[in-house]
Amino acid sequence: MEIRGALDLRKRQVLIFLVLLGLSRAGTESAHYSVAEETEIGSFVANLARDLGLGVEELSSREARVVSDDNKKYLHLDLLTGNLLLNEKLDRDELCGSTEPCVLHFQVVLENPLQFFRFELCVKDINDHSPTFLDKEILIKISEGTTVGATFLMESAQDLDVGSNSLQNYTISPNSHFYIKIPDSSDRKIYPELVLDRALDYEQEAELRLTLTAVDGGSPPKSGTTLVLIKVLDINDNAPEFPQSLYEVQVPEDRPLGSWIATISAKDLDAGNYGKISYTFFHASEDIRKTFEINPISGEVNLRSPLDFEVIQSYTINIQATDGGGLSGKCTLLVKVMDINDNPPEVTISSITKRIPENASETLVALFSILDQDSGDNGRMICSIQDNLPFFLKPTFKDFFTLVSEKALDRESQAEYNITITVTDLGTPRLKTEYNITVLLSDVNDNAPTFTQTSYTLFVAVRLCRRSRAASVGRCSVPEGPFPGHLVDVSGTGTLSQSYQYEVCLTGGSGTNEFKFLKPIIPNFQVHDTGRNMGEIENFRNSFGLNIQ
Repeated sequence: MEIRGALDLRKRQVLIFLVLLGLSRAGTESAHYSVAEETEIGSFVANLARDLGLGVEELSSREARVVSDDNKKYLHLDLLTGNLLLNEKLDRDELCGSTEPCVLHFQVVLENPLQFFRFELCVKDINDHSPTFLDKEILIKISEGTTVGATFLMESAQDLDVGSNSLQNYTISPNSHFYIKIPDSSDRKIYPELVLDRALDYEQEAELRLTLTAVDGGSPPKSGTTLVLIKVLDINDNAPEFPQSLYEVQVPEDRPLGSWIATISAKDLDAGNYGKISYTFFHASEDIRKTFEINPISGEVNLRSPLDFEVIQSYTINIQATDGGGLSGKCTLLVKVMDINDNPPEVTISSITKRIPENASETLVALFSILDQDSGDNGRMICSIQDNLPFFLKPTFKDFFTLVSEKALDRESQAEYNITITVTDLGTPRLKTEYNITVLLSDVNDNAPTFTQTSYTLFVAVRLCRRSRAASVGRCSVPEGPFPGHLVDVSGTGTLSQSYQYEVCLTGGSGTNEFKFLKPIIPNFQVHDTGRNMGEIENFRNSFGLNIQ
């Protein structure tokens, strides 16, 4: 037992290693999860924190979020636990129709640094639909002269489930004339054929009522029924025949309602009522019946509702020609819908940041996807922004882009940017969609204070004081003001912020009021030789200029 426990532990360790190894390559490979359709909201899908090898705190700090390819919020990421939960009930039949497997693609986006992880969610089918017949009654007219072994096509049932839960078999109520055969089909659908096992006799029994039952493969199986009404007719020995078994037409998706699509015609060699032919659709889905109609007398097929290439690209229509004696022939009309450029590109923003710091480079501004419902060149797209902007578009996954700043920016030079994302298809004519984003820059303290000029001229008022001897040197204080408007206002209140004291001496014999400093006012000023002759001046107020370098 101890050896087996050690082996099991080692197996688990290897399995965990392989899971982590696979997740480390999430950029190129997709992790797979599965959930049954109709599972309740809030149900657990997976623990992303564990599968990504990240702590729950890191998921929260890196702003982890789930982004689906079609931008639907099927899933929710609980940042407190790291659990991936269902955000709504999923209907596999509505999401994928008959497509199997039904796979939803989504991404987990992490920031700081920016990372993307690709995932797939497989929605498993449950047996929640019973087979149903579009018609409550199937009418079949059969001549009494029909040979044993003849087969008669009947409408098939519809089942929205897939796989083993889909339609699997047909049965007919017990009778002495018919049994059900299920022929091989190229499209893998199950069609019922009524096989004549014993000759009919109009004189003995002119009408039969049988119950056709369609059964699916669910556990327990579900079923649906319809009434088969068989009317026995007198002899009719020629069935209608079509010149060819397959007709093909191409129709642009913008064809007006009521337009002619094709005319299908069969011939019957019988005369009278046995030679009269009526045309109907058979094995026709609800989409075919809703989109087309056939004239039962002429065989002309017309458009009943709009075509949409993006929804259905082609229709395979089975047409049955039945004569007055109940014999029938069949052919197939293949209608191929031609795409036109009728859908402009779509831009879906998954995440956007409208304010970014000015000093950060390669900052994520927006995460978005583009989509064009058209095909070929009509669906091919070019995504761009204006030239000469410090931003660029960076593709991530198919049709997903990020808008990123390419370098550190300067708010003082430009505080905001108006960015236009333009998506243009390659169809004729070209259609485009524009999405505008305004990005504001947040200021950071990246500028030291600076002077607006390198030199200043100051005007200083001085008071020259009377001295008793010319050789005597004294000091005088600058008066407290107020000063004339042309003087420098240091404090902004009309007065100087402080008194300045300097030793000065008038220049004798100059005939002017010039004076010189006895000591340098600034260390790089040279002391000039001054005379000692001072004039006797009472209270003298004047100004002089200083150029400070």
